[in-house]
Amino acid sequence: MSIISVCERREAGGLAAHVPLILRGDALYDPDLDRFFLDLPLSGIRSRHSLRAQAYDVTVWLRFLDACGKTVWAATRDDVEAYHRARRRGDAGQRITAASWNRAVASLDRLYRWGERQGLIAEAPFNRRAVWRPAQGGRRGMIAARNDAYERVAKRSDVRFVTMDDYRIFREVGLRGLAPDGSERPGARDRNGLRNALFADLLVTTGLRLEEASGLLSGDLAVIVPDGDENRQLWLRLPPPLTKGDRGRSVLVPRRLLRQIAAYIDVERAAGAAKFVARNGAARFDRPIHITDAGLDRMRDVCTPEERCRLILCNENGTPREPAALWLTEVGQPVRPNSWEVIFARACKRCRDYGFSLSISPHQLRHTFAVHMLALLIQERLREAALPAGPMESYRLILGDPLQQVQRLLGHASLATTYIYLDHIATRADTVDSAVEKLLALLPGPQGA
Repeated sequence: MSIISVCERREAGGLAAHVPLILRGDALYDPDLDRFFLDLPLSGIRSRHSLRAQAYDVTVWLRFLDACGKTVWAATRDDVEAYHRARRRGDAGQRITAASWNRAVASLDRLYRWGERQGLIAEAPFNRRAVWRPAQGGRRGMIAARNDAYERVAKRSDVRFVTMDDYRIFREVGLRGLAPDGSERPGARDRNGLRNALFADLLVTTGLRLEEASGLLSGDLAVIVPDGDENRQLWLRLPPPLTKGDRGRSVLVPRRLLRQIAAYIDVERAAGAAKFVARNGAARFDRPIHITDAGLDRMRDVCTPEERCRLILCNENGTPREPAALWLTEVGQPVRPNSWEVIFARACKRCRDYGFSLSISPHQLRHTFAVHMLALLIQERLREAALPAGPMESYRLILGDPLQQVQRLLGHASLATTYIYLDHIATRADTVDSAVEKLLALLPGPQGA
């Protein structure tokens, strides 16, 4: 029996280049299954991580079916139940968590819904039932089909956020390479500390995903207003291809941070761009996309994060001038998402060398933004809200507006995803204490008080 495996790169251009292939031995497993994977980028699943995760989930399922003597389009509901027993109740060494199981179900549900639409199967091997989902903004709810294979588990424990005290240590000691007292560290050789700290500040103040932030172009943050309140923020539009699910959104960026990034562009990034030209950096690009300044706006609206890292701005005569990416290495090469993960890991090790037990990833800073922003918005709402007419209106005023604001800023498709962060506000002692004081102030005092 031939081994079923995944090949993460195919000989193709455009969005299809990093679409995985599933092979049986050296041959394609199934041409219809391959069409499903090729359709994924057109339905909003474009990041390498998401494509790889989808391929892994499907491959494990195919290996299970193969052991049962079945192929992908012949699976039944009995097979799904047997798969659940094997993955969730089998030997400890092969058992997966409920969250991993639900992710696998989501991948397979996406596959078989596509198969139904293509007429490859009469019905998916899942039981589905209608559920009533409330809509936002007072609109009527709607009926939706829910896959019964999902386990009813809370994913709240998946959220890991950072206290601001720990973030300051991580930023100054880990990323900037300073000693704990703020002095220069003896023997320090990291010349990208300010760039790295700016990138982390951008994540923690906007909630951008790693691929969104690393895929920014140098011109994306050029909307700098010279005069105005330093504490005000400006909207940054993220085009659909840059965001998860191809939905697009806008985020608020602090004006002060924009000024600091502008200084980085003028000095540190400019030095990297100069070395890019001097060392013929364009020759090191994998499948470069050459554009002129005139064509940049159009490319900004159609390129994925991965393609943005391959954009090279050229002079009118076609000579490469600089990468279009915002974040560059010392020699002018774009800093890719996996490089940021290495930078964060190295920063955590540097903190541990000084006795600070920190383990911080780029995605944790997105969680940090969500928890702290939600807590602060709730505090602000408590300050503004007068006593409402009824309890339901009270919950809507105090929780609904902040939740929807954070949902929009994070780009969550469902408000239910944003609700996850509510459980973690209680771990912010300052927020709880402040909120309790404000709630007590709204209550009637003792008679005669």
